[in-house]
Amino acid sequence: MSQTFLKRGLSLWGSALLAVCALPACTSALSAKDEPALAPSAQSLAHKETEGSTEQVRHPEEASEDVLPSSDSDDGDSDKAINKVQGGVVGRLNGARPSEAAMPATAMPAPPMAAPPPTAYSPTPRPSMPMAAMAKRRLPTGPREHDRYSEPSSEGNTHEAWKPNTFIETAKDPLSTFGADVDTASYTVARRHLMQGTLPPGSAVRVEEFVNYFKFRYTPPEKGAFSVHLDAAPSPFDAKRHFVRVGVQGKSVSRSQRKAAHLVFLMDTSGSMSSSDRLPLAKEAVKIAVKNLNENDTVAIVTYAGSTRDVLPPTPASDVKKIHDALDSLESGGGTAMGSGMEMAYKHAVKKASGQVVSRVVVLTDGDTNIGPSLSPESMLESIRKYVAEGVTLTTVGFGMGNYRDDLMEKLADKGNGNCFYVDSMKEARKVFETQLTGTLEVIAKDVKLQVEFNPAVVSRYRLLGYENRDVADKDFRNDKVDAGEIGAGHNVTALYEVELIPGAKEKLATVRVRAKAPNGTEASEQAFPFDYAKVAPSLDAASPDFRFALAVAATADILRGNPAAQNWSLATTRKLAEGSAAKNAERLEFVQLVTQARALSGASARGE
Repeated sequence: MSQTFLKRGLSLWGSALLAVCALPACTSALSAKDEPALAPSAQSLAHKETEGSTEQVRHPEEASEDVLPSSDSDDGDSDKAINKVQGGVVGRLNGARPSEAAMPATAMPAPPMAAPPPTAYSPTPRPSMPMAAMAKRRLPTGPREHDRYSEPSSEGNTHEAWKPNTFIETAKDPLSTFGADVDTASYTVARRHLMQGTLPPGSAVRVEEFVNYFKFRYTPPEKGAFSVHLDAAPSPFDAKRHFVRVGVQGKSVSRSQRKAAHLVFLMDTSGSMSSSDRLPLAKEAVKIAVKNLNENDTVAIVTYAGSTRDVLPPTPASDVKKIHDALDSLESGGGTAMGSGMEMAYKHAVKKASGQVVSRVVVLTDGDTNIGPSLSPESMLESIRKYVAEGVTLTTVGFGMGNYRDDLMEKLADKGNGNCFYVDSMKEARKVFETQLTGTLEVIAKDVKLQVEFNPAVVSRYRLLGYENRDVADKDFRNDKVDAGEIGAGHNVTALYEVELIPGAKEKLATVRVRAKAPNGTEASEQAFPFDYAKVAPSLDAASPDFRFALAVAATADILRGNPAAQNWSLATTRKLAEGSAAKNAERLEFVQLVTQARALSGASARGE
């Protein structure tokens, strides 16, 4: 190639580059000071794009309904229906226009988000965009595959997407088996999105965590670790269907009766934890926990950033000043060696683990991890597996938004025999570390599995709402080596099924079996509970307020995550159900407001409904 030809070629490429940089897209190089502010709707759209996967990019599709459109599949139980789902945002499943299909798939950076101060909390939703823009908002669709989103945490929040349960023919498979779950993080994460004027990404919504955020008035057990509550009622969405509720109530243990606890608080002090809704809020949350501990309890603090550090050796919970001084000394900065911090915390916790002492590691972090030998939940758990086997349990508590690793936090809690929470305010910190502290610390049953055996003479089809990540193979129900969920003192566990009953059949609907181990046991015991037809209410209005509210919450979550089986359901219906069963309960009334906000963001209120 001659030098003249080479120079000519370089000149042509240089001209092309100049022409490209003259396009509007290059204006993103402007400083924040000089760049015009995005319109509210554009901000929200940009934020939504970062919530999905860089592998599954969502195309803009306008939606004017808060109800998913009908499709050729009757219930979302066909592969065709699942394959219509587009990357985690529900809208009109009409497909991208030709012009959109030709556009390159790019991920937009998350816009800066103002972090709420630790002490501020308002239960009233605050729409951040005009009504005309709201009409173009979409509900999230469900994932096409059972895959985890893999976008870098520095570019947005990371969630694991699960393929929703579909309808199953009872004659072919009458058994439904899953592990108990008392996590609540998904609901709090979704609440924060809605309060800030955006719909939660579909992959962030786990139905069971929405439902189990709320307490239901189940009869406590007269003996044993728990009782089971069963009821059913007609569907508000389809006259041919019913909903079935299975509720488990753990026995209560008073603060004075629970075992002594040794808590190792593993606190993320990396640079990503600097905002007021992260490390400052985490420190206040630990202070709330310490205030509610007993005199026989002990506390230790380990921190991790670029390196790990022993901040506080095991200290009596009664030495409040020493603990507070240690907390107040913490500052954020550096990288995130979460794996190394986990191992150090577990080494401390295992020293006091015994049948008489509850030894638990409590991780407080945004979940971001970027240095060290253990970056994945699998590698972290592998390094501390031997400590888990010796009885150390784990609680993960998430903070912050923008780089939140929801997938990591949920998986760590699951594998660490513990629970997962998300704290977005002082109000939520008090709920987790004060109201629910005894239930978190005092495990009354472990490896709790539920198996529902439907009667094919009465139930033709069924599907479980949620619990996809708690699925247990039917054959492993009595295999005590297979791990399942834990239930703490006073905890509720609630599951709902959508079923189709055979007209005229009045026999027993199902048998519900619960299998669990004692907190320090190795062999499980099993109980069976008949689900008689008499427990089916003749109408939805005749069902208990608790049933109607649980149904409203589960259905709302199924709509928000874009389950094709819920494509003809309406947020207007779930709001009405919730409003009619909320009574004067503050948390339930807040949920009604959140559904109202979700409807507005999906465009329903713009039509004057």
